[in-house]
Amino acid sequence: MKTKTNCKEVLYVSIAPNNLLKSILIIAIAWLSIQTPIQAQELNYTKPSWWFGVAGGANFNFYQGSTHQLNADFTPPVTFHDGKGVGLFIAPLMEFHRPDSRWGFMLQAGYDNRKAKFDQVISPCDCPADLKTNISYITVEPSLRLAPFKSNFYLYGGPRLAFNMDKSFTYQLGINPAFPNQTPSPEVKGDLSDIKKTIISMQIGMGYDIPLSSQNNKTQFVLSPFVSFQPYFGQNPRSTETLNITTLRAGLALKFGQGHLIPMPVEEVKAKDAEVQFSVNAPANTPTQRNVKEVFPLRNYVYFNTSSTQIPDRYVTLSKEEVKSFREDQLVMVTPIDQSGRSKRQMNVYYNVINILGDRMINNPSTTITLVGSSEKGPKEGKEMAESVKFYLVNTFGISASRIKTKGQSKPNIPSVQPGGTLELDLLREGDRRVSIESNSPVLLAEFQSGPSKSNTTETVVPQEAPIESYVVFDVKGAEEAFSVWTIQLMDENGKIQSFGPYTQESVSLSSKSILGDRPEGDFKITLTGQSKSGTAITKETTSHIVLWAPATIIDGIRYSIIYEFNESKAISIYEKYLNEVVAPKIPIGGTVIIQGHADIIGDDAYNLKLSQARADDVKNTLESALAKSGRTDVKFKVNGYGEDVNHSPFNNKFPEERDYNRTVIIDIFNAAK
Repeated sequence: MKTKTNCKEVLYVSIAPNNLLKSILIIAIAWLSIQTPIQAQELNYTKPSWWFGVAGGANFNFYQGSTHQLNADFTPPVTFHDGKGVGLFIAPLMEFHRPDSRWGFMLQAGYDNRKAKFDQVISPCDCPADLKTNISYITVEPSLRLAPFKSNFYLYGGPRLAFNMDKSFTYQLGINPAFPNQTPSPEVKGDLSDIKKTIISMQIGMGYDIPLSSQNNKTQFVLSPFVSFQPYFGQNPRSTETLNITTLRAGLALKFGQGHLIPMPVEEVKAKDAEVQFSVNAPANTPTQRNVKEVFPLRNYVYFNTSSTQIPDRYVTLSKEEVKSFREDQLVMVTPIDQSGRSKRQMNVYYNVINILGDRMINNPSTTITLVGSSEKGPKEGKEMAESVKFYLVNTFGISASRIKTKGQSKPNIPSVQPGGTLELDLLREGDRRVSIESNSPVLLAEFQSGPSKSNTTETVVPQEAPIESYVVFDVKGAEEAFSVWTIQLMDENGKIQSFGPYTQESVSLSSKSILGDRPEGDFKITLTGQSKSGTAITKETTSHIVLWAPATIIDGIRYSIIYEFNESKAISIYEKYLNEVVAPKIPIGGTVIIQGHADIIGDDAYNLKLSQARADDVKNTLESALAKSGRTDVKFKVNGYGEDVNHSPFNNKFPEERDYNRTVIIDIFNAAK
């Protein structure tokens, strides 16, 4: 039997999909190496909106249905059904998607191969039959692009318009295995008939953009792996029979685009161009140690907890047996060993205020006192608070009840809560909930004699901590304008690194101990790193030799303190008298007076800083005036206000009595001759 065939030789140019992917990767790496030097530029560009490039990949084709008559001249004796194969896809591409949008548009147009090899079938002569097809198209694929998370991941989908280029087939009839010596039939090659010239189908897919260059480059490149699915809907390559194709495509796309230069805001230009001057001042070891004989003011208030009329547990209360051995001077003996804890020492004395009062009333049997209780709930509860203190003095110390008067009122004589006040009222009300100890007996608690603002004193000797003038000062002039934040890094001669910050101010002081620990001294390389307001990092370096502050010679002095009322910067009259008649005469010829003003935590930081400075200046002016009346101008004053700074605050701020004591001015007096 002879079969007439019309055969046409077809020349194919085949590119393996694996080789194509390698080629795209090599191109991408080459472009990346070209872009690397440009990335050192400081200019920033937007991400491109328009992208151009090339996509390549492999079509994994799956044939289903049936095909029998291959063309008008050749019909094999069997029908073929299922087949599969891998074909090449390569196409130029264009994309548009704004950087700040989820939506975009894609267009690919190029070569699209749908080759396949069908599953072998057995002909009626028990001979195996094989069929290969090589159908290829010029494909045009517009798609809608969606980045659902506004990230580099995207989805796409749209129609596929394909124009047929190639429709060749190769048919081979094998020999019957029962007759191995039979001569094989020649291959039959030709073109499939009834091939549709145009196919309209669809696809959906997803991809991920991997940047190959930064936004410092105007021209930016991305490499995008992708995968798409093209179902059999519309993919019937022939107008006869039922053959259809389903394709899964996987590949890479190399894309490039050009961004637009981002103008730098005016303030950022200023921040970038602003100059800073970095210097470190590490003082030599202070040649003196200052010991002060400390005089504590004893506040005549007993503060009560909210919703309680009983003496709070933090106050020291004694049993009748303990009263027999209690003496005021024993408080000095039980002062904590940690002499740097001024708050602990002062509170130790203050929390014995009722016991000191009882002891002195025993020693001065003709004296009397008035206890004035103040409560926001009214005079009745205020009097109950006063009665609690009276009950303790009468029943524990044996003081005659006739010597103690009590009364209650809604507010103390000098209240903290002022009409119209709205800020931090809880803390202010805590300060107003108290019992004031008042006495007009000069022999009893002499400093208490004129009412609610009197004080008594008790003394102890303590060494001063490292003075502020011994701290290492890091000056960064211009930092407030140039930097959002800055840090410092210190590396010693052994390579040990310490970091401090972040800071925003232009000057920072650190104690030498916080840097050196227990080391006596060290050489440091100091690096300043500032974060400019334009987002860039600016560094400056210097070196410094730092010495641990330690006492050398000793200068003895005496410390006095006075307490101010809430929000006041003018001392009450009793303290003016105290400064004039007690403190000023103790200042030696040619002496030095160090005055430190403080404030509690209630209120604005900046306001409290000014308030503490005003308090310190008030004490200085009072002392200068007292000295001037004696014709003296020989005294050197050093005056500082520290506000509510917890690094310098003499007391804690948990309880109202601690906040009360922080409204203070501390006066240190030294003899300069030593």
